[in-house]
Amino acid sequence: MWTGTFPALATPFSGGTVDEPALRRLVRHVVDRGVEGVVACGTTGEAPTLTADEWALVVRVSVEESRGRPVIAGSGTNNTRASIERTRRARELGAAAALVVAPYYNKPTQRGLVAHFTAISAEGGLPVILYNIPGRTGVNMVPETICALSRVPGIVGVKEAAGSMDQVGAILAGAAAGFAVLSGDDSLCLPMYALGAHGVISTTATAAPELMGGMYRDFRDGKVAEARAAHYRLLPLFRALFAETNPAPLKYALSKMGLGANELRLPLVPVTEATERMLDQALESCGLVGGAS
Repeated sequence: MWTGTFPALATPFSGGTVDEPALRRLVRHVVDRGVEGVVACGTTGEAPTLTADEWALVVRVSVEESRGRPVIAGSGTNNTRASIERTRRARELGAAAALVVAPYYNKPTQRGLVAHFTAISAEGGLPVILYNIPGRTGVNMVPETICALSRVPGIVGVKEAAGSMDQVGAILAGAAAGFAVLSGDDSLCLPMYALGAHGVISTTATAAPELMGGMYRDFRDGKVAEARAAHYRLLPLFRALFAETNPAPLKYALSKMGLGANELRLPLVPVTEATERMLDQALESCGLVGGAS
């Protein structure tokens, strides 16, 4: 179930509030273009700035518009009890799994990470996908920790975004059978597929679901040259979408595509004009705006 391309949805805002009609359009935009599921309220969804009611609205709408595809809800915080409660709420709202980030700011030990995720899996009521992104959390979940957690009942995968292919290889070599390793670095998803990774949770797939989904399917089906060509076509978009802090570049890109306003919540701000130019060129080269195809 946890294989393929899962766009990490942005949360559209308008006038300071969640733009529900734009969110519905965005979910339909990605699910109608062949992805395997969606992620709501992750990093790309500006989850730290959402109120509890807004978070629930985004998850509920994503489930309603997903056309039966699984919705993975970001439910992780740096408070274990709060993460359990939010995971339970995600289940009530119809989510199929919880994406649970390593606790930020607290900087737990590896033993603390194991205890944290084990408790959420035991009490949250949803399958748990670990989220390892040390650049944002300040702590790296080492391969030994992830492999140990892969054997905890209810922990079904990891979104791995440490940026180390050595770490990816160690996880794939040591994890339990059936444990899904999903790329959390868009520009590394193809080399991760080559090592045996099972899919990607992707910011880029929100803007370019057909291209990202097609690259995964081509590699899966043995069409390596086609997957490689898709990677190089997407490479300028990868660079542009991460030229400034995610999701600021994505919000600009989606606004150019008619999929929501270029509006973020502080402390994030819109991208610079230089990044806008990068994005304009990348979007056109990928056929997402203008006349390129």
